[in-house]
Amino acid sequence: MTIQRLPETLINRIAAGEVVERPASAAKELVENALDAGAHHIRVVLRNGGIDGLEVADDGIGMAADQLRLAIERHATSKLPDGDLSAIATMGFRGEALPSIGSVATLSLTSRTAGGEGWELLVDNGRITADRPASAAPGTVARVEGLFAQVPARRKFLKSARSELAACHDHIRRLAMANPQVGFVLEHEGRRLLNLPRLPDQSPASSLARLAAIIGADFAGNAVAVDLERDGLHLAGLAGLPTWNRGVADHQYLFVNRRPVRDRLLVGAVRGAYQDLLARDRHPVVALFLQVPHDFVDVNVHPAKTEVRFQDAAMVRGMIVSGLRRALDEAGIRASTQVATSALAAFVAEPQPPAFAAGPPISAFARQSPGFASPLAEPPRLFTELPPAFPPAFAAHTPAPAPPPQQFPLGAARGQIAATYIVAETEDALIIVDQHAAHERLTLERMNRALAGGAVPSQALLAPEVVELDEIAAGRIAARVPELAELGLEVETFGPTAIIVRATPAMLGACDVRGLIADLADDLAAFGKALGLKERLDAVAATMACHGSVRAGRHLSVTEMNALLREMEITPHSGQCNHGRPTWVRLAKTDIEKLFGRR
Repeated sequence: MTIQRLPETLINRIAAGEVVERPASAAKELVENALDAGAHHIRVVLRNGGIDGLEVADDGIGMAADQLRLAIERHATSKLPDGDLSAIATMGFRGEALPSIGSVATLSLTSRTAGGEGWELLVDNGRITADRPASAAPGTVARVEGLFAQVPARRKFLKSARSELAACHDHIRRLAMANPQVGFVLEHEGRRLLNLPRLPDQSPASSLARLAAIIGADFAGNAVAVDLERDGLHLAGLAGLPTWNRGVADHQYLFVNRRPVRDRLLVGAVRGAYQDLLARDRHPVVALFLQVPHDFVDVNVHPAKTEVRFQDAAMVRGMIVSGLRRALDEAGIRASTQVATSALAAFVAEPQPPAFAAGPPISAFARQSPGFASPLAEPPRLFTELPPAFPPAFAAHTPAPAPPPQQFPLGAARGQIAATYIVAETEDALIIVDQHAAHERLTLERMNRALAGGAVPSQALLAPEVVELDEIAAGRIAARVPELAELGLEVETFGPTAIIVRATPAMLGACDVRGLIADLADDLAAFGKALGLKERLDAVAATMACHGSVRAGRHLSVTEMNALLREMEITPHSGQCNHGRPTWVRLAKTDIEKLFGRR
């Protein structure tokens, strides 16, 4: 078999496969060209998800006839006037997009400069079929039809029209988020999917307005502002509260110098910042804009330009983690506002059962919950004349008076439901707290503070406990003995399949040692190789905190309940447990009145 040169048309089609993978890739490249041309308004029209056709029209600077002819040649660009690839300031720079699209589809370019004449160029799968004057408004209109029509091997791998539309929609949304100063319209088969008016500038206020318009006003109401500047780098944007999370990572919008990226370093930094705030199968919602000097980042890494490399990757990662943690710390006890809304929506008025017709109304939840018979501070007369369905001990117990509710953000404890949920009252709302979730977060924060100051204090067991595991799980624990000791957990190997536990973290008190060791072995199996020392310690600390927290089903005194509420008010991230679930719900007095028809 002899070596031979490939025809130019085949070379172009092979090269196009790196740049144009699907309709979304073509739409993205054309919109980026429009942005580089200084467009104020961009309109994208799709047919059949972009498979049959797409059009991108802008009001940018336009191109003259000779520039149009150059634009469809490979590696012809206006964006590298000095040939310097070390400081790229434009969205595009390779000069590959238009010739790549034109080699695998029918590409029509119509353009006019301000004060110039309109011109049209038609390229059919690599061949120029029309080069003529045309009537056109200032700007450029690019039309693509029959993508991969003559490359069946590529076309058959395109997904359904719905999937291709979703990909196009996602690309346009991300570009629109990064450019609030540009108006965007996206239409599909006569339906308008996006209609974003042009905003005055790229200021934080304009960016916030654009994010709210695209992601939703709920996101802006359930996020904290991120703003950190360090050594010439600037990180800004919005970070969703941990309780405002999603089951997939598709809602993480990351930008470097206003360029949408899907970079593993940045995604990993976001995951690290939320390490002990979310469950492993949940993902935060963030929109982060990182501004760096152009010579600090290399965007010439991947043909799709979605991956970047930084001169100092560790510095960027550290900045993102610290910026997010600082913003989340300032959120304090905040939790997602949707939690209370969902709780209110779950309330349904029920007809009064005959057995209780003569007595006071009692909710179905209370009738089904034996734990409802927990102490109430200052019990009203309603609860001193309970029907026989309730234990007499409930009515007989009268604890000390509770503090006035208006003194504290989370109010004063009034009782406990199902030995699991603390009910507190503020001046204008009812607060319901999940005692285990809240105490789990408080315990973890104590462990983190102790870990930051050195090793976590340990408490020796009266009698060392032997925990049997399989040989592989025992080996994982044995390999992490020094790290576990930093967290106050002293263990030793006891043969190939057993671990001796001699001490546990003092702040955990009495805990299920066997369950703790088994869960730690599972954690190390999942994350031991992928995480660094600090992240592994965080993961292990979260598991320990869960085992050392007040369990659901434990009766608490009013004093204990109030102590828990007061500590929540001064502890960072106490609005969510270590798995991202809310620790408390606020039901406003006005909302409660609506439930009973008083408003």
